[in-house]
Amino acid sequence: MARTTQIKRKHMQIARFCRQYLQLEPVVDYPDGEYLCDAWVQETLYEQLFSEDVKHPAPVRYQLRILKELVKRIEGSIEDWERYGLSDNLYNRLSHLLSLRLPSEADAAQEKCYVTYHLSLLGDGSQPTQEGDDSGEQPDRDHHTLPLLGDSSPHITLLESRNLIAASGTTGLRTWEASLHLGQYLLANPSLVRNKRVLELGAGTGYVSILCAKYLASQHVIATDGSDEVVANLPDSLFLNGLQDSVGLVQPMELWWGHALVGTEDEKWNGGREVDVVLGADITYDKSVIPALVATVEEVLGLFPRAEVVIAATERNRETYESFLEVCGGRGIEVEHADFPVLKREEQRGPFYNDVMPIHICLLRRKEGEVGGGGNW
Repeated sequence: MARTTQIKRKHMQIARFCRQYLQLEPVVDYPDGEYLCDAWVQETLYEQLFSEDVKHPAPVRYQLRILKELVKRIEGSIEDWERYGLSDNLYNRLSHLLSLRLPSEADAAQEKCYVTYHLSLLGDGSQPTQEGDDSGEQPDRDHHTLPLLGDSSPHITLLESRNLIAASGTTGLRTWEASLHLGQYLLANPSLVRNKRVLELGAGTGYVSILCAKYLASQHVIATDGSDEVVANLPDSLFLNGLQDSVGLVQPMELWWGHALVGTEDEKWNGGREVDVVLGADITYDKSVIPALVATVEEVLGLFPRAEVVIAATERNRETYESFLEVCGGRGIEVEHADFPVLKREEQRGPFYNDVMPIHICLLRRKEGEVGGGGNW
């Protein structure tokens, strides 16, 4: 029993470190020294993170920073150099990275990079794997389970500009905390979108839309954004997640809040197809756009009175959030807060996101007796 617990602890620490690394977290939790000196652990980290065969590698500057610290910790954990040692693969990879001419921090900040978010609420995608003992030799018995970090582990990979807001002012080139939290809420409440027709407002990188289409069995997803640059990038996000042939499943669309959905030349919006659920994440960040956002929500509820509306709102500024609540009330829209707090950082297993700022899961519905401005059809 004690050995089983020790092995489980080892695997959990490896998985946590790898998932944080693949999500490009600035601060990662390195496995304990007693595990880092294990040859099997070192080879696992090399194969999962630093090998040239990694499908979506981290930026070179990030690789170098993390690998330098990892090697330092491995060397510091070894007391018996006759029994333990540093992996040749890790050493050679570090030597290679040190030999490269790296881009400046300013140039690196302009580059898009792969970011992989692991969906721990869907399970680890585990499979049996044979682990060596502390000497690095393979035993005859004892098959254990290592949480895989490849294609078999539920995840979403996106190409993001994590440190960049585009010249046009769009913030949709990276995945924000509220999208990750909304994703967790949907994973905990999958019936909300299962077999439903979903409309996402302010889709950004497409994280929530991809989650609904790929893992939560939504019938149809319209991923909208007001930035033509963001909408143009959405097909790349779909491709990275194996949804490139899902033309009838995920539909990128440009949508400007506050503008009439049904124009003078349109008889019905979106060809008359129904919407069952409206989602939005981190779309209440700017006080100046809230009236237009709420007007669009009101019009959608007018067109689709039975639609459920769920918005994840990060409270960076209390005044801005209260403005959102006030505008909703003025438009005859009730806001109910779901009991779904952000997990403490040490309790998160993927995806990882800020646990300091509150993120509200808001359930919007029209007040009893209110008539929608968009009309029913």
